[in-house]
Amino acid sequence: MSSHEGNWGDLLSGQNAARSAALSGGVALHAINIYIATTVLPSVVQEIGGLNLYAWNTTLFVVASILGSALTSRTLNRTGARGAYMIAITLFLTGSLLCALAPSMLVMLLGRTVQGLGGGFLFALGYAMIYEVFEKSLWPRAFALVSGMWGVATLVGPAIGGIFADINAWRMAFGFLVPVSLLYAWLIWRALPADAQDRGPAAPLPGIQLLLLTAAVLAISLGSTEADLSYNLLGVGVAVILVAILVRRELKGDAGLLPRNALRLHSPLLMLYLTIGLLVVGMTSETFVPYFLQHLHGQSPLMSGYLAALMAAGWTLAEVWSSGWQGKRITLAIVIGPVLVLAGMVMLALAIPVQIAGGITLLVAISLALLLVGFGIGIGWPHLLTRVLEVTPAEDQDAAATSISTVQLFATALGAALSGMLANMGGLNVPGGTEGAISASRVLFGVLALAPLLAIYSASRAAKAR
Repeated sequence: MSSHEGNWGDLLSGQNAARSAALSGGVALHAINIYIATTVLPSVVQEIGGLNLYAWNTTLFVVASILGSALTSRTLNRTGARGAYMIAITLFLTGSLLCALAPSMLVMLLGRTVQGLGGGFLFALGYAMIYEVFEKSLWPRAFALVSGMWGVATLVGPAIGGIFADINAWRMAFGFLVPVSLLYAWLIWRALPADAQDRGPAAPLPGIQLLLLTAAVLAISLGSTEADLSYNLLGVGVAVILVAILVRRELKGDAGLLPRNALRLHSPLLMLYLTIGLLVVGMTSETFVPYFLQHLHGQSPLMSGYLAALMAAGWTLAEVWSSGWQGKRITLAIVIGPVLVLAGMVMLALAIPVQIAGGITLLVAISLALLLVGFGIGIGWPHLLTRVLEVTPAEDQDAAATSISTVQLFATALGAALSGMLANMGGLNVPGGTEGAISASRVLFGVLALAPLLAIYSASRAAKAR
């Protein structure tokens, strides 16, 4: 591998250009779908009902994504890159059709689950192949490019979702994904090789850990469907027990979701994973941002979708800006990120519940807060992910590459489940209406601000990981 410092020209020219398009395109499709769904969900529940299951659209989607992510390494070994992508696209396309035709929220949730399974493959493939196809000097920028597709999604996803929602045609927003998926399948078929690369035998599937992880997320989600606080706390308690069992299994089992010994206290990977997870948990509050903006601040579906996407926009801007940093600037990026996220979350907890007729200044403050949350995550993101690969032994590189998406998706699922619980506890359904939305927004952003607060400590430790 080359020792020179890679630049954007190296990543986006020659053979690397086709590789970059292939890896980033799948993540873009996955991310655009998420913003389409986030933008149209208020319109969906207005037509087919299911407000009490609002957060389950995200929870089930991401739980299924985790399963897809965990299966990625084995699928790559058996089918090669082209085959793995074809499986992912087929699942994603099928789920999109189910969503477009859904007569009820239960069918919608089924469609989102199938979508999530395919999206998990697409998401994990984008990360898992970076260390295989690019030189090490290009890893930070490759991670920034792949993650930066969330920024592309902020422009495309809310526009598609918002336009169709504004004309009362939210089903067409999901239908739009079908021809796009077919076009992407054609691109993959042309760009990637048919034969599987010799990656050695596939690692055993950590089935028990996957079951425990899924059950933990669903326990919180089930508890969140009840307004009674005791059910909410019971769901969280069960989830804590299941995660504890999962950690014990990871430490002692032969088959793991993460590289060996990653969860031991002395492992440099532990603080890296904690920082990644805590930052993502804070960002999952964006699921309810369009709902609050529409019901508390009178914004249209299109505008509320774009405002909510400012988190991802800030993430992408910060990644592109910081991806070429070296030395002490990398440490600064990792450490300062959670501080910025905390500041943004506190601003949202104070500004979202306030109602002022024609309050342009208030909307500007909300927009800056959303941007700040994303910027805080993105500034250290490519370096956190690169460091995961750098501190992992060579024999565990496959597990490390897949673990990046698994940890991120688990944190997203956990955060989405917690968001649904906190919103319901805050009064989203009871008493509901404006009063419930105001109370729910205070509880949601206030409690989730604890995640970046804890990440300040883990990031300071992660910055020293070697």
